[in-house]
Parts: sequence; structure tokens; C-alpha cells
Amino acid sequence: MTGATRHEVLIACVARLLEGLHHVAVGASSPIPAAGAMLVRAQDEIAGREPLRISILGSEEHNFFTNGGVELFDCAAQGRIDAFFLGGGQIDGQGNINLVGSGDYPQSAVRWPGSFGSSFMYFVVPRVILFREEHSPRVFVERVDFISAPGTSAANVERRGGPYALLTGMAQFSFDKAHSRFRLESVHPGVTAADVRAATGFDYDASEDVPETTIPDAPTLALLRGRVREELAESYPQFAATLPEWREAA
Repeated sequence: MTGATRHEVLIACVARLLEGLHHVAVGASSPIPAAGAMLVRAQDEIAGREPLRISILGSEEHNFFTNGGVELFDCAAQGRIDAFFLGGGQIDGQGNINLVGSGDYPQSAVRWPGSFGSSFMYFVVPRVILFREEHSPRVFVERVDFISAPGTSAANVERRGGPYALLTGMAQFSFDKAHSRFRLESVHPGVTAADVRAATGFDYDASEDVPETTIPDAPTLALLRGRVREELAESYPQFAATLPEWREAA
């Protein structure tokens, strides 16, 4: 069995962030978060635990909703979704995300898909994981040009949700809600803390010696390249085809 690929490291990171939860919802264009959730579900079943419930929008096999976003929002409002994933064209150090466009709104130089239900989900889902593979100063900015969903709210605002972690192609961060700041928790293999600092447009906290992200072990890779890869192919066939295929050792 060969070493873990970059995508497999990210999938394993997602899985660790979802451990112990009951229900996670994943967007229609989120193969890595979906794979991480499927990995947790497989590990739960092997360990004899109640398996993680996964709702993947747009999937026929892994979707319990029959009315798309309407049911998703209703389920989240009732407190029945433990985790959700959000990204953004821009993300700043306070956890604000921008899904509208860059430049002075409304004359944005570049337009993105739009906010949709991002702000709603950010407020009601307890564990929102920000995920963006690209890690560059154009994505991670000091201040977003437009706030699609705020990272924090005033003390008198009812809010049970918000950013829990930020996962990128270079590193993993946690989020301190009390101080509205990210903290660098680990850097992925081949990346240094200095690399992350240079590629990030906002300030954040970090220890003097930032550890390397834990890579998936052999049993985890066997699950990823076998069961998870097969399950993922139903919703994300093109991405699943890029993952290594599991083969028994000779």
C-alpha cells in the first residue's frame, strides 16, 4: 500500500473533525467533505457504533431529503444537523465568508455564485467547517469585500452555530469564538508554518512548533481506497476515479 495522497490526507482530516457526531450535511459540490463523512460512517460501523448519518444534496443514495434546500434548512433550524461545510471566494481572519464577488459591491469585478443559505446555516449549525483547497492571499484576506455570512455575532444575538475549523490544502486551523481568531493547529506534509504564514492574508495564532498533520494509517487507507471510494462514485464519479484503488498486498 503506497503512502497517502494529498486528497487522502484532507479526507482523513475531515473525518477527525466529524468524529462523535450524529448527522452531517454536505453540499452537491463537496467530494472531499463527503468522503470524510463516509469514512467516519464506515469506521463507526466497524466499531459497532451508531453510524454517522450523511445527507449529500443531489445524491440519490446518500440523501434523505426529497425537497432539496427547503428540507435542509428546516432540518438545520430544528437542531438536527450537527455539522455542515462552507467555503468562499474570500475568507477573513474573523471567520467572515464572501460568496458574492471581489471588489466594491455592487460593482464587483468578479462575481461568484451567491450567498444562498450560507448565513442561515452559519447561525444554526453548531459545527461549521470552512473548507477551501486553494490556500493563497487572494482567498484568505484581511477583510472580505462582502460579508455573505458573518463569523461571529454580538453577545445579544441568538446564535448556536459558527466556524469550528478551517481546513485548506496547506493546513488545519481551529477557531476561537471568544477572540474571533483562527489558530494554526497543523501543517500538511511538505508544508511549513512559514509557508502557511506567507500564503495567508490575515493574522492568526500559532505555537512556536506547529505539528505536522497526522496522515491516515494503513487501515484507514484501505477503507478510503475500497469502501469509501466505491460509495463516493455514486455522487462524485470523477473525483472518486482520481483516488487510488485498494489492492491487497501480494
